[in-house]
Amino acid sequence: MDWDILPKGHRWENPLMGWQSSGDYMQGTHINFKSKDDAIHFAEKQGYEYFVQEPKSRKISPKAYANNFLYSPKKLKHIRTK
Repeated sequence: MDWDILPKGHRWENPLMGWQSSGDYMQGTHINFKSKDDAIHFAEKQGYEYFVQEPKSRKISPKAYANNFLYSPKKLKHIRTK
């Protein structure tokens, strides 16, 4: 279920703590349902327009912990956090 009912508020950084703040009170709101039919029934009961998006299946390849320490002649990856 998507909650794009009201326009979203902008985000800003708190100068004292450096935390991210938002004026969007629905930002942390999530609804979970046991089944797809329960979600559709809820949306129809509330009078919401809805669309059903099936989840994509992911293929997870098994990996060994030792692969973290294998030598690779490629260039090192630089991970930027900010």
